[in-house]
Amino acid sequence: MKVLIIGSGGREHVLAWKIKQSPLVDHIYCAPGNGGTEKVAESVDIAVDNYAGLLKFAKDKRIGLTVVGPEVPLVGGIVNLFEEEGLKIFGPTKEAAQLEGSKVFAKEFMRHCNIPTAAFETFRDINQAKDFLQQAQYPLVVKADGLAAGKGVIICKDQEKAVDAVTQIMQEKIFKEAGNTIIIEECLEGEEVSILAVSDGDHYVILDSAQDHKRIFDDDMGPNTGGMGAYSPAPIANVDLLKKIATRVIDPTVRGMRRENIPFKGILYVGIMVTKEGPMVLEFNVRFGDPEAQAMIPRLKNDLMDILLATCKGELDKIHLDWSKKSCVCVVMSAGGYPGKYKTGDEIKGIDAAEKIEGVEVFHAGTKNIDGKTVTAGGRVLGVTGIGDTVDAAIKTAYKGVEAIEFEKCFFRRDIGAKALASLIGSNRQTTTRN
Repeated sequence: MKVLIIGSGGREHVLAWKIKQSPLVDHIYCAPGNGGTEKVAESVDIAVDNYAGLLKFAKDKRIGLTVVGPEVPLVGGIVNLFEEEGLKIFGPTKEAAQLEGSKVFAKEFMRHCNIPTAAFETFRDINQAKDFLQQAQYPLVVKADGLAAGKGVIICKDQEKAVDAVTQIMQEKIFKEAGNTIIIEECLEGEEVSILAVSDGDHYVILDSAQDHKRIFDDDMGPNTGGMGAYSPAPIANVDLLKKIATRVIDPTVRGMRRENIPFKGILYVGIMVTKEGPMVLEFNVRFGDPEAQAMIPRLKNDLMDILLATCKGELDKIHLDWSKKSCVCVVMSAGGYPGKYKTGDEIKGIDAAEKIEGVEVFHAGTKNIDGKTVTAGGRVLGVTGIGDTVDAAIKTAYKGVEAIEFEKCFFRRDIGAKALASLIGSNRQTTTRN
């Protein structure tokens, strides 16, 4: 079977890397791909939003399955287009993708289905939003309604910061049309965890947990990014918590979407805040997380193609997931200045040396191969993934890989996985006390 993967990030590289291992697959194309996907797939110079071009390519090459990586083509309706032409494609329809494409849709859906989430108000008028801020409780969160590359969320500690956030989003249009409507919601306190489920519209299976690090600096300081690292599994996601998330969030979401006559098929990514009151939904995404996928997929023992095809056929009830007991940590190396302005075109050295380290895989994101050299081509450049028998071992392995790589003004957080390690140490201490 020929497979087409749409996208150019680290998520698409790890998908291509995993799918390459399937005996069902003869050839992989990646559109447009990056410097790393070229090692496991053939790059195709078609943009992710060139739906007509992608459709023509899939037809011409007789693609057996198309896998959509990023959110933009999903929200744009590429699944609808392919399915109308009788082509097999993994991902939700445009209507179902509203769970990510519109935060207002998602919040109203959660309210209607009684899914636990933060209290919120919606605003389309900037003056009404500012009036609300005068009597609001702080801290609070201001969110752009539409897609903003994972950066459309601003946590505000006081009214001044909140007014500034509303002004930037609605008046200065820092997220363009995505900020025409905003949500202002209560700021939840607790620990975050990412839970991903695969749904075929009727059935679902929950993938093993992961935890992302959204802020640019250590100790979760600075502005939000697309993600600076992740680890899997997340110790906080114990059996009891996963059961609560399944019954309170995943199950009512799948049933609710089916009831609305927009069955959800694909990856349902749920950002969860584990509060004192229990798990509450921060956001929905409708695709694999990036960098969560780079920390999660290497631990999956199943043939990923079996899962993707079962989803398309409505046969997920036949799938049983098998996970490695090892831990996996992904550290993102970014270009200096990200998530603001950054430079591209700098040569990256040491990737081969890093990949020779036992337990290290380097997944490319913002890279290109030019004249035999790999150079930077984006804000998040590489995801260096380490696998180990323990979280501590995985952390050390990942950072060994990171230290082997260099490019001008490269930046990375040095505390990826620290929360997992602290959680395990705390748990061990509690166990000792009880004994």
